[in-house]
Amino acid sequence: MRRTSWQDGVLGTNCPIPAKWNFTYQFQVKDQIGSFFYFPSISLQRAAGGFGSFIVTNRNIIPIPFSPPDGDIVIIIGDWYTRSHKALRKDLDDGKQLGMPDGVLINGKGPYRYNTTLVPDGIDHGTINVDPGKTYRVRVHNVGVSTCLNFRIQNHNLLLVETEGYYTSQQNYTSVDIHVGQSYTFLVTMDQNASSDYYIVASARFVNQTIWQKVTGVAILHYSNSKGKAAGPLPDPPNDEYDTSYALNQAMSIRQNVSASGARPNPQGSFHYGQINVTDVYLLKSVPPVSIDGKLRATYNGISFKNPATPMRLADVFYVKGDYKLDFPTKPMNRPPKVDTSIINATYKGFVEIILQNNDTVVQSFHMDGYSFFVVGMGFGEWTENNRGSYNRWDAISRSTTQVFAGGWTAVLVSLDNVGVWNLRAENLDRWYLGQETYMRIINPEDHSNKTEMQVPENALYCGALASKQKQQKTSSATTIFGSSDLYYTLLLVLSAVISLLW
Repeated sequence: MRRTSWQDGVLGTNCPIPAKWNFTYQFQVKDQIGSFFYFPSISLQRAAGGFGSFIVTNRNIIPIPFSPPDGDIVIIIGDWYTRSHKALRKDLDDGKQLGMPDGVLINGKGPYRYNTTLVPDGIDHGTINVDPGKTYRVRVHNVGVSTCLNFRIQNHNLLLVETEGYYTSQQNYTSVDIHVGQSYTFLVTMDQNASSDYYIVASARFVNQTIWQKVTGVAILHYSNSKGKAAGPLPDPPNDEYDTSYALNQAMSIRQNVSASGARPNPQGSFHYGQINVTDVYLLKSVPPVSIDGKLRATYNGISFKNPATPMRLADVFYVKGDYKLDFPTKPMNRPPKVDTSIINATYKGFVEIILQNNDTVVQSFHMDGYSFFVVGMGFGEWTENNRGSYNRWDAISRSTTQVFAGGWTAVLVSLDNVGVWNLRAENLDRWYLGQETYMRIINPEDHSNKTEMQVPENALYCGALASKQKQQKTSSATTIFGSSDLYYTLLLVLSAVISLLW
């Protein structure tokens, strides 16, 4: 979303799309490659679906850092509730927790009947068809509500090569924890003897496995020369119930391939982030949801975000006063929690350090729109300045969604070179819905000709204080259009929500 937070698809920057209306998103993708996904961003609608993979491929002149695969496979995983998204929303509004999901879907389908006690008969399961000896590029997205999932394929190695737009150092894993909102790309070689089909598994992590046993998605990897059905127990998840270092070490083992070219010919490691002086530090602390004015709310630094009536950049352009406040605290304050429309007043071209302190009881995902950040450190306990000595200042992975373990911290570095108003949030849908988010306002005061930020799009929707500017719209059918100029992507969607791209 270079220079255009107008296209970001969240309530702080876009008015919601009225039912039976359409909205065309236009944005440039030439600065990014890799695996992303789109989804509806308001009112827990993602829990009902409406998501899909969004892949940006390399230009032909830029080589990929591995042999071209024989085929591409997309796998979308996520926890699933049989209750509707409206019922889930009502539970949260009534001060309840969402509770344990009813299962895990893989490409929209339920589990293969690997166990006659846990899995009832008649459930439609997914099957991935492959040929022996071939290597496939497998892109996996966790689009779920709030559950981290461990992904694995029975008897097959997962060679990690990319995550959320950046090539990684290539390492083999038998399984990988994929947190809510994260996307990974693996190379998987079909090197088994096909004596039977093989299980593809996505199971809940950081929970009581005995109680959560049914929260497991199972699909089938079917070789074209397979001799029988998959049978026997599922491949084991990580056995680390009493070893918190396993998950943390795996997370920090994911590093950037600094010699590979990304979207441009220059090596990904040519930006020496570890040598840049930090201009601002923000410590965002989360705690378990609390009651504020009789309502269950989630917070960063004691502030539960309330979306403005008018999207913030529209309020700036049309001089709407009092729409939001530029007073979000840089660290937790010693005061009662409150609901407010408070955002971060950041500095264009600044280089900032963001420490995410998760004192909640559940593992969380943190996402920043409009940017990728360097995940330089993670740990358990309270973050202190001494932890900076453990930061990875050379080849930390650059991505837009990172995990923050319960009772732990994650530190990221980000260069603020993209003008706009950008959402920072917990990607867990329950925490996000309850207000665990804010925005970062990044304005170039010297730009008076829309060089660093595009102007308000002609088709912008208006609401709040600017509702009188909105023209009525005739309903039209959904269409997808691919623009022909300079790698622009245009998407026409008929939705009753704002759509966000998880970059």
